[in-house]
Amino acid sequence: MTDLIDLAGKTVIVTGASSGIGASTARALHAAGAHPVLAARRADRLAALSGEFGGALAVPTDVTDPEQVQALVAATLDRHGRVDGLVNNAGVSLHGPLDEVDPAELGRVLQLNVVSLLAMTQAVLPAMRAQRFGRIVNVSSGTTRRVAVGVGAYASSKSAVNMLSSVLTQELAADGIAVSLLLPSITATEFADGRFTLGASPVPGMVVQSPDYVAGVSCGCYARARSRSTSRTGRSGPRSCASPSEPRWGGSARTRRLRLNTRRTRPFRASGSSSRR
Repeated sequence: MTDLIDLAGKTVIVTGASSGIGASTARALHAAGAHPVLAARRADRLAALSGEFGGALAVPTDVTDPEQVQALVAATLDRHGRVDGLVNNAGVSLHGPLDEVDPAELGRVLQLNVVSLLAMTQAVLPAMRAQRFGRIVNVSSGTTRRVAVGVGAYASSKSAVNMLSSVLTQELAADGIAVSLLLPSITATEFADGRFTLGASPVPGMVVQSPDYVAGVSCGCYARARSRSTSRTGRSGPRSCASPSEPRWGGSARTRRLRLNTRRTRPFRASGSSSRR
């Protein structure tokens, strides 16, 4: 049976909210009547986004700093009294062949993409367990579903996110906490130094999508609470949470894996660089 939960009034922390998928997700949540809590390092970007929402809570946060993570959750509880959801979106890319990857740089990538994601999850669990309710969305990458030549270091960090999500799904189910895994394909954001243009096709069979599209699919992930749910571009469209009739959050304590624009699995080569959201 499908358990649909209205997003209106729900408090959802969004990390990496200053741009791209994070900012689009925050806007979609706000449009659905939720209370997005904005977290990222760039305070000026957060302040501007908060202004769009009439003063939404914005907490400048480096999620690799445990004290700042705890302060973010404490500020959320002080303002709203609960934490209903967490979107683990903060992350950094790392491009280049593996024989040229700096191990120290890879360590920093793992710290942000993997370790901080777990730390953020652990920080919200006490509140969610006390409520017997919670929704966690982990933003991974479509690169984990192919042989990611040229982005192997980044894809390996996101593969760890996939495993964490699968394990958390089972470990937290009894607490009423559902974990979803989002696998975006190439998206037109500042991520990866803004190298991808909306509508372009850097890999045959793949089209660069907008962050708003990913945010819409994310809301569709919340809405369709099934034991196994997969959404692919070109099939039934994602449910938008911007429509007043649509804002629902699926209640099944299962992982929803959404593959977007991943019709081919040819390797993608990119020059060495890293960027963070």
